[in-house]
Amino acid sequence: MSSSVQRKRVRKSPEARRAEIVETAARVALTEGLECVTLRRIAEELAVRPGLISHYFPSAEDLVAEAFSVASTGELDALLPADRPHGTPTQYLARYFALSAGEAYDDISRLWINARHLSRYRPVLRDRVAVQELASDDRLSELIREGVERGEFRTDDPRATAIQILVVLDGLGAHANTDRSDRPAAVMRMAVTTAERELGLAHGTLTEAAPLTGEPAPPH
Repeated sequence: MSSSVQRKRVRKSPEARRAEIVETAARVALTEGLECVTLRRIAEELAVRPGLISHYFPSAEDLVAEAFSVASTGELDALLPADRPHGTPTQYLARYFALSAGEAYDDISRLWINARHLSRYRPVLRDRVAVQELASDDRLSELIREGVERGEFRTDDPRATAIQILVVLDGLGAHANTDRSDRPAAVMRMAVTTAERELGLAHGTLTEAAPLTGEPAPPH
């Protein structure tokens, strides 16, 4: 009798398999673009038949939309977590701007540019973009509102202030595909300057805030 034992293949639950598909699609979307998220490409990534992917996502449009949602939600949670037990609103806002600057943020900037362009022609993706934009507005508004309640920020309209900040960040992120080596420091700091002005903070508050302690570094 042969000493080798054939291992029984472990069948993943439908929930686990779907999560694996979406996670893989989100990674491809974030690093290569939403156009690369196809049923065949994700099947190749997972070494399975395309029919398995289509079993969970009969339409590639649904998979693209789900990939964008998962990738953008993951980045939002990393940049600005909903639970913030390790510091003050000022510290978390400073952290948000620090993480939103530079090359580490370029992939998500490109993804948003990509999604907004494609959403002109893809209704399912357009709905997801709207949902994720609202989620970003809500998360930043909530932080600003908390800062107002604690006396750290001053603004009569936290949501309007949040949208102003996000618009500036989006504008800066629109240059993710271009060389920014000669961009003036004042431009690089534009989102922080906007936040400090609209929140009644002294210049430098959000770049000189004490770092958070006790919180794990966000994945990148």
